[in-house]
Amino acid sequence: MLYPIGIQNFEKLRQGGFAYVDKTDLIYQIVRTGGYYFLGRPRRFGKSLLVSTMEAYFQGKRELFQGLALEKLEKDWTEYPVLHLDLSGKTYNKAEDLEITLDQHLCQWEKDCGMQARYPEPDARFKDVIDAAYEKTGKPVVILIDEYDKPLLDSAGNEPLREAYRSRLQGFYSVMKTRDGKIRFGFLTGITKMGKLSIFSGLNNLKDISMDHRYVDICGISEDDLHIYFDESVQEMAEANGLSKEECYAKLKDRYDGYHFSRNSADIYNPFSLLNALDQQEF
Repeated sequence: MLYPIGIQNFEKLRQGGFAYVDKTDLIYQIVRTGGYYFLGRPRRFGKSLLVSTMEAYFQGKRELFQGLALEKLEKDWTEYPVLHLDLSGKTYNKAEDLEITLDQHLCQWEKDCGMQARYPEPDARFKDVIDAAYEKTGKPVVILIDEYDKPLLDSAGNEPLREAYRSRLQGFYSVMKTRDGKIRFGFLTGITKMGKLSIFSGLNNLKDISMDHRYVDICGISEDDLHIYFDESVQEMAEANGLSKEECYAKLKDRYDGYHFSRNSADIYNPFSLLNALDQQEF
């Protein structure tokens, strides 16, 4: 079995034949309602892969979902313009770091829309990109923001820098509310929803599903997932460690399933830790 350790791109995962725990029924359940959502999860929990899966879905890449739940659930496979902002993969320790990242994404979006920037401010450019994408395609825009809080976490302890980041991001994210009529769906991920910093004060229609019992395992691997998708792997790991399969399951549970995201939540395994253990056949 090929384990998708460190792979955050859905298309790469599917084309490479890596193991994939199918969560696409939950994606369908979320996106069919429209609106704006926030999901908070720890690092290394599969948030970026989830966002990448949503991106492929909204781009109408049906072939990537062959054999998955979403292939049967979705009938139309409409292609929407997608704006995917990824704030991970960079350390933010000076004011220009955030400006550079936003500019890089905005330049690419502007190029895709065949337009030139009229203003220097990121929020004004973001508004223009949404308008241009909507006008070019005739379809509402999908906005996916991964690790929205990375600059704020990196600048903890440096209050002037954190305030500069907070102010910039608050203005940028609030654009979504002003362009609501041209947006099909919005989804943001992060480590935590930083309510005290008022990042989302301009986006007060954001639904937080981080502790919603319906989506506790939208990232991560549940006990059922482990048995359905990795039973053969657990058997191989048991044999490599001189254990019965039942003993191996018990030891994996003891080591890796300590996450709960709602009251009476099912036990959720950290996918990065679990997949590494199965791959190396070591606890």
